Amino acid sequence: MAVSQSLRVVCTLNFGKKPGSKKGTEKGGTKSGSMLGTLRGTQSGTKRGTQRGTQRGTVKKAPKRGNDERPLWLPNAEAPEWLDGSLPGDRGFDPAGLAKPAEYLLFDVDSLDQNKAVNKAGSLLGKVKPETTAVSDGIVPYNNLNDINRYRECELIHGRWAMLAVLGAIVAELVTGVNWVEAGKVELDGATYAGLSLPFSISQLVVIQVLAMGFVEIQRNGEKDVEKRCYPGGYFDPLNLADPSKPEQEFAMKEREIKHCRLAMIAFLGFGVQGLTTGTGPVENLAQIARSFG
Repeated sequence: MAVSQSLRVVCTLNFGKKPGSKKGTEKGGTKSGSMLGTLRGTQSGTKRGTQRGTQRGTVKKAPKRGNDERPLWLPNAEAPEWLDGSLPGDRGFDPAGLAKPAEYLLFDVDSLDQNKAVNKAGSLLGKVKPETTAVSDGIVPYNNLNDINRYRECELIHGRWAMLAVLGAIVAELVTGVNWVEAGKVELDGATYAGLSLPFSISQLVVIQVLAMGFVEIQRNGEKDVEKRCYPGGYFDPLNLADPSKPEQEFAMKEREIKHCRLAMIAFLGFGVQGLTTGTGPVENLAQIARSFG
């Protein structure tokens, strides 16, 4: 969408200009340099317009810290430039380059002079980068699916669910003696919670869960602030542990949370592999390991 809009601007500037005209070239270059900057590039834009366009088209980021000033996922590793350490838990790990900022190539319009024997294709004018990360009203909330802020939100949501799942699997097995692998079979005989029978059928429980989770997701996606989508605060932080007035404490709490999220996701992956191979839950599996040493 950004490329098509930029091409329309370029077409507007070039309209009415005679091919090969020096005057037209200088005029088009001056306008495009001041209005588009890097979009017109060095081909026709002036140096001043190129510099201004570059400054306006680049998103300001926190200064990148050296590798010796921040912990990395591997000693002596080189962190990508888009992982500058400003996010909690940033250890410079992105081997696939998933969070690399998106950039698009912008080409000039092709020559369409019917009096010429050969019409040259449009040349490369420069690169276009999205200026900011915005949240829209559509089904896809972010305007850039590969943005690092979107990946951080997904990581936090998956990590928080993983923490609840790990805790629920362990506590449920300790209280009821039924591991999470066999829990579905037990529920088919009648809904129970902590050994107590519930007056709901499985189909009724599914409807309740769908409605409850649908309401939660609608409320969450209604938030347009990128920071509040990840850290809403308020009722979700009753002890005010992540106090915005104490930035160092707030950053430390966010970093602890993301560490626990990552650990919980790995733990539940282990639960899944263990359930497929042994058919037992985490508590029973730990008991078997303990008996093997006894």
